[in-house]
Amino acid sequence: MKVRECMSLDVCSCTPDDAITDVAKKMNEYHVGSLPVCDTNKNVVGIITDRDITLRCVANGKDATTTPISEIMTTSVCCCGCETDVQDATKLMSDMQVRRIPVLENNRVVGMLTLGDLANHKNVSAKEVSDTVENICKCGCNSKNNC
Repeated sequence: MKVRECMSLDVCSCTPDDAITDVAKKMNEYHVGSLPVCDTNKNVVGIITDRDITLRCVANGKDATTTPISEIMTTSVCCCGCETDVQDATKLMSDMQVRRIPVLENNRVVGMLTLGDLANHKNVSAKEVSDTVENICKCGCNSKNNC
C-alpha cells in the first residue's frame, strides 16, 4: 500500500517568517501538533512542533509575538513521497523517531502521514502501528535504563 492511500490531505503550513504566536494559534485552530514550514512555492524548509515551541521558545525566554518560526524550527526534515510504500514510511518514522512526516510530490507538500493516519487505516496492521510506536519511543535507551 502507498502513503497516498492513508495520508491526511488537508495540510496547514506556515512560513519561516511567521511569528511563533501565530503558528501556535494555527496549530490550535487545526488541532495539530506540528506544521510543515514552507517557502512561497510550498517547498518544505523546516518543521515546527508544539514541543519545539515549548522547549526552544518558552523555556528559553524568547518573545513568541516577535520571534519568527525560522529561529526555532527543525531544518532537517524527514519526508516521504506519495508513492512511498507504507512499510518504508513506517521504517523511516521509526528510524528517525518521529510521529508524523510531510508527504511530498514534486518537492511540494501535499499531505502529512501521522501515527493516527496509520492507526485509523483498515489496511495497516495493528502490529505495524504498534511496532512503529515502540521504535519511536526507544529514544535514549541504554543499559542504565534497561532498554
